[in-house]
Amino acid sequence: MNKRIKDWNDIKINDSWAIFKIIAEFVEGYERMAKIGPCISVFGSARTKSDNQYYKLGVEVSKLLAEGGYGVITGGGPGIMEAGNKGAQEGGGKSVGLNIDLPFEQNHNPYIDQEHNLKFDYFFVRKVMFVKYAQGFVVLPGGFGTLDELFEALTLIQTKKINKRPVVLIGSEYWGGLIDWIKGTMLAKENNVAQKDMDLIMVVDSAQEAYKAIDDFYKSHELSPNF
Repeated sequence: MNKRIKDWNDIKINDSWAIFKIIAEFVEGYERMAKIGPCISVFGSARTKSDNQYYKLGVEVSKLLAEGGYGVITGGGPGIMEAGNKGAQEGGGKSVGLNIDLPFEQNHNPYIDQEHNLKFDYFFVRKVMFVKYAQGFVVLPGGFGTLDELFEALTLIQTKKINKRPVVLIGSEYWGGLIDWIKGTMLAKENNVAQKDMDLIMVVDSAQEAYKAIDDFYKSHELSPNF
């Protein structure tokens, strides 16, 4: 047999066994997250330093959310994720970290509740947890991972795969160019999104505005699981 074909068959066998590990991650995640209650997922860069304005906003908005009765879910790492967990603890709320095993980075931050510190090997399983157990999404400046999580949430809401949830971007200076491109190119020029899809995104500049957007939404919507 051609060696390349033999190696390919070995890969297929390994892939089959990986299914059990994936299932195990889903089961553990579902069992632990289902007990936490209403949460807001807070996204942002792992590279943001503690003296950065957006780190401070991350702490502030997460504290407000915790004081308002929401748990805070982050990716469990440094930067904005740390800010979110820190704010949750300062506000007396549940502080959840969804850590991912990466080769050169990602150690969990010290502000995660011990019982709410989860670890994942698969990004896609972790993203399900971010969305399934979130009543809303607060997005601070970040890189590719933050954009991935943002557009995952927007796509699921747009296609009605999950119930409508508030998606709040903090920092008009940071997000303004992206929003202008979506409106000017995706919407107006290419018609790749609908005008009503723009209503899925709110852009604010303060922690108070972000919290108010979520609080106002739930004055007329029921808190419920996503799917």
